[in-house]
Amino acid sequence: MAHPKILDAKTSALLVLDIQEGFRNAIPEFGLIASRGATAVRGCQILGVPVFVTEQYPKGLGHTADEILSVLSDDAEVSEKTAFSSCGAEQFVAKLKASNVKQVVICGLETHVCVNQTAHDLLDRGFQVHLLTDCVCSRSEQNKAAGLAKMQSNGVVPSSIELALFELMRDAKHQSFKEIQALIK
Repeated sequence: MAHPKILDAKTSALLVLDIQEGFRNAIPEFGLIASRGATAVRGCQILGVPVFVTEQYPKGLGHTADEILSVLSDDAEVSEKTAFSSCGAEQFVAKLKASNVKQVVICGLETHVCVNQTAHDLLDRGFQVHLLTDCVCSRSEQNKAAGLAKMQSNGVVPSSIELALFELMRDAKHQSFKEIQALIK
């Protein structure tokens, strides 16, 4: 039996939070985060883990980055929101409640605002939250560090893309091991 804080593919989901085109010129690491977000999406899709996407005020911030849209499955729905927390998007919350999800893996923008508030709201709703620390950012390193520290001190489990994908597989004999291995190299 696995430790309760090890990800389980049967009860996990990925949340891609607000990685939108409007941030491309405002956040120095945007291209890297969008590329890593696409890797997380692709990996989770390969492993059959549901992927949820939110967009913060797309009228002003544009839609999800092209890097992510290009790998997102055709049936993926994007939930629009104005609340900083993704839990303020009724469509997202309804989909999450209707699923068998107990662990939510988060990547996105900005670490100290939308990611932070979403993580805390998910914890408050009884979900275990795993944060892909290599796939979040803020406009400043100080704000990113503050957001990471606050979330981790309140129970968010720090993770990374590779760490999460290997936990979701659990074994080198997993049918998708070679495909995941090729994805992260």
